[in-house]
Amino acid sequence: MVNTLQAIVVNYITAFACGFFLYDDQIIFLEIIETNWFKAAIGLGFLFITIFNVMALTAQKNGLSVVSVASKMSVIIPIVFGIYVYNENAGIQKITGIILALVAVYLTSLKQRSDTDLSQAIYLPIILFVGSGIIDTSVNHFAPKGHMQLFLAVIFGMAGVLGAIILIYKSIIQKDYFRLKSVPFGIVLGVANYCSMYFLLKALRVDGFESSSVFTINNVAIVAISTLIGLLLFKEHISNKNWAGILIAIVSIILVTLL
Repeated sequence: MVNTLQAIVVNYITAFACGFFLYDDQIIFLEIIETNWFKAAIGLGFLFITIFNVMALTAQKNGLSVVSVASKMSVIIPIVFGIYVYNENAGIQKITGIILALVAVYLTSLKQRSDTDLSQAIYLPIILFVGSGIIDTSVNHFAPKGHMQLFLAVIFGMAGVLGAIILIYKSIIQKDYFRLKSVPFGIVLGVANYCSMYFLLKALRVDGFESSSVFTINNVAIVAISTLIGLLLFKEHISNKNWAGILIAIVSIILVTLL
């Protein structure tokens, strides 16, 4: 069985390598440290590994369904930030699309056999919701247009270092030693993680597209497509609520994009 934390740490290290080696300009470390985005990237790296651990605790205490809903519904934070801070369009059609997107995310995240238990540690899903929203908002807000690869490399590198410290602690105190089979899974996840973050940032920088629209489309499309993949590849059961969520997701994307 693959150790999730070990695979996640390898994922962060792989994502760091992607950003570092794909940057096509000269890298001068002293200049990077003096940039106005470096401290934000360091803070985000710390937040990445922290929210991962909160996610794991939430799954243990409240169930996977709560994790899914809390992390995905957090998209409302960067959406509201874009509307109020960047003065993005907030017409009736767009607001309707955003509300429908949140409904779609909720419905597609519901499972037939739910292990949800909100009676335990209710603060954990709240922290997960807020933390995930802050990550999305901050990555978009602080990412420099010409140095996105380095920005992501610093974030993932910091998360990888902190994760490695946790793994070393676990190996010494808990005798939970590193397993080589975690490496290939971590590498695949790291490449996918870096690419998803990089292309999301590229989409957020496209002229004519507002961040609130991009986050809505990205989030609801991922949820709907992943649900369909679960049906087609893994033969997962999709309830009527899940199907309703997928249909609402399509409507919300149409409303948000056809402005």
